[in-house]
Amino acid sequence: MDKAILTCALTGVLTDPKQHPVPVTPAQMAAEARDAFNAGASVMHVHLRAQEPGRGHLPSWDPDVAEAVVNAIRAACPGVIINLTTGVIGPDISGPAACIRRVKPEIAACNAGSLNYLKLKADGQWAWPPMVFDNPVSKVQQFLAVMAECGTHPEFECFDVGIVRSVGMYVEAGMLTPAMGRPELNFVMGVASGMPCDADLLALLPRWLKPGSVWQSTLIGRAEIWPVHQRTAELGGMLRTGLEDTFYLPGGERAAGNGVLIAALAECARRAGREVASPAEARQLLGLRG
Repeated sequence: MDKAILTCALTGVLTDPKQHPVPVTPAQMAAEARDAFNAGASVMHVHLRAQEPGRGHLPSWDPDVAEAVVNAIRAACPGVIINLTTGVIGPDISGPAACIRRVKPEIAACNAGSLNYLKLKADGQWAWPPMVFDNPVSKVQQFLAVMAECGTHPEFECFDVGIVRSVGMYVEAGMLTPAMGRPELNFVMGVASGMPCDADLLALLPRWLKPGSVWQSTLIGRAEIWPVHQRTAELGGMLRTGLEDTFYLPGGERAAGNGVLIAALAECARRAGREVASPAEARQLLGLRG
């Protein structure tokens, strides 16, 4: 791709707003989105947080919260593309499904495979009890059915190489209909038990994509992620960052918000000789209906 689509991951899940500058309320989400939009982000990846006092570190699947947050972002960023999270553990997808049906985002994340979700502390103890982020094919099919119903384009989130290859089989099996846009894969790198944030590995992954697919990288970490962002730009991928993925700018200093992270990402694109896509250009590149 000549044009680079920039996505801002505004807030993520579980990060405590008392300790880190993550937005929680609709007004905070809209303000952060506006800064990122002005810096070049066409897509806002939206996680929803509980709105009750003292519970802003917890996720919410309340459709009223989804509507308030998404409406505030759309008002602050005319023409912006909403990408709604859907990640849940277990077979019950009723919460994410209700939110998709309420706000009808143009894009929604679709976790494309299961992962042992692990992290080890320096003392050799688990950071949390070992868990499985379960996304069997039956669950993926349920999400795709809701997205097809709502005219929503799926972004397949891939935490490991086998999951990347699985998406190719989903396409061959007809799980992604032409009306849902081009196959879009998100290479998630930096989860401790998933793919490492490694430029050499990144360069190999596009070979397993179906013709006509588009891809981006989500890079989780500190200053070490920025050379891999640069490699993404050079390889023709789409670019994503935000306070969900990192708190650190290329020089190692902490980011005060999403706008400065997206500005740094835009510089990666320009150094690679690519201009930043507008929302209208992003829609065309992704094959979105809107």
